[in-house]
Amino acid sequence: MNATTPADLTITPRDRRFGRGSAMRRWWANGDPFASAFFNALSVTFPKGEAFFIEAVKAHRDGVPDQLAREIRAFTLQEVMHSREHVAFNSRVVDAGYDVTPLEARVDQILAIANARPPIVRLAATMALEHYTAILAQMILERADLFPETDAESAALWRWHAIEEIEHKGVAYDTWLHATRDWSRGKRWRLKTIMMLVITINFWRHRIEGTLELLRQDGITGWKARAGLARYLLVRPGVLRLIARPWLSFFLPGFHPWNHDDRRLIARFESDYAAAVLPSADRELAAA
Repeated sequence: MNATTPADLTITPRDRRFGRGSAMRRWWANGDPFASAFFNALSVTFPKGEAFFIEAVKAHRDGVPDQLAREIRAFTLQEVMHSREHVAFNSRVVDAGYDVTPLEARVDQILAIANARPPIVRLAATMALEHYTAILAQMILERADLFPETDAESAALWRWHAIEEIEHKGVAYDTWLHATRDWSRGKRWRLKTIMMLVITINFWRHRIEGTLELLRQDGITGWKARAGLARYLLVRPGVLRLIARPWLSFFLPGFHPWNHDDRRLIARFESDYAAAVLPSADRELAAA
């Protein structure tokens, strides 16, 4: 039997702020220019990208079941806080000496194309990208050695973000299921498959371009940059290798993000952010 979002799932916005008033090393991730450039390039996409996710989901919230309506409100608040913290993180990247304007211009270009598409296509793109963020989040929380020599605030930011991405990983998908409830299974599968393939090509092309641009600013260019990035993505730690199986699961008949219940990963780190849990009344007000 196919899984659905667990009935006892609680999506919990945790209002944490990271690294305020502190400088960040240029190669903040383990002193590794490739890891640092990869995560910096990824972070640049988050503020505007997550605003896009919020609007894509909220455009289809009318008439959803009560539980999903509550989850959409919590998802919205989590994403707003993620955007806020990545704006702050990206400012520290700039303060460390990087020019991220070429990466931001690429994000603007992609979003302009996406926003010209029909609402259901924007929701499909969000559903596919939310699967990406969830499987990257799973990797971040599973790999205790991913940030072994990283300053505590930067590592905490990425783990906090990962916890909440796993927690709300079913929201965009459940909204998609509701929005396409009158479609045939075949039509629904075809669009989501095409969308994931398009997203995958563009996601990795642009992340690699952005990473190479930041490496260029470090004076790492040509074959050294490409070989080092390939080693990071394919060998050690092997980001692409680590997410390959959960990425493939998206194409299986009966896929749902909660077919794999990985709340154990949330539990491993949740106590680190317990003091930042936003009271329920404030959640409702902020996400309205």
